[in-house]
Amino acid sequence: MTTQPNQNHAILLGAGGHAKVVLSLARALGWDVVGVCDPALTAALDPQEWHGVRVLGTDAALAAFDVSTVVLLNGVGQIPGSGVRERLFEEWSARSFRFPTLVHPSASVDPSASLDEGAQVMAGAVVQADARIGRNTIVNTRASIDHDSVIGAHVHIAPGATLCGSVGVGDGAYIGAGATVVQGLQIGRGAFLTAGALLTCNLREAGRWPSREVTRSPGISQEQDK
Repeated sequence: MTTQPNQNHAILLGAGGHAKVVLSLARALGWDVVGVCDPALTAALDPQEWHGVRVLGTDAALAAFDVSTVVLLNGVGQIPGSGVRERLFEEWSARSFRFPTLVHPSASVDPSASLDEGAQVMAGAVVQADARIGRNTIVNTRASIDHDSVIGAHVHIAPGATLCGSVGVGDGAYIGAGATVVQGLQIGRGAFLTAGALLTCNLREAGRWPSREVTRSPGISQEQDK
């Protein structure tokens, strides 16, 4: 499941907080990160390096690299509603660049679990038996995905979140830090579960829990509001 270093070099996309964690992960796996592309760095006062990595410029700099010898690491976090992480992954995948699957050495991933291209499993995370993690999905620091759960593409399971067994999560959903999802529930595409929330029933597509409406709509039950 974990893509091992080979003749390929890696280029990091983005230079924010998530990029720092991805860079640390790549180095823990022995990857040679040869450069970083980031518009904000490029617009700054001519920085040459970022965290010891050469600044290449904007994403346009990738045109100078051979897709057969360079892989990309998506360092943009999944910010709810922005779509930037998904767009980068889809755009550069369409141009034949590869995003390797990365699993931190301190993470625990059962051999029966499956991880699609570009999935990132961070330090201390746990992915249990027969779980499925979609492409370009983040299982962040100390998050836990239990048995038979199916996580879609472009999902962010934030640090410390716990998904019990047989949970389904739709594409592009966001599970906040420290949130807990009870066994067997379904979370719709693009849904948002806030930090520390406890989810005990299904969350609809593009739904949010706790909802902003819940305190001012006494006629709507929690079940309906989700």
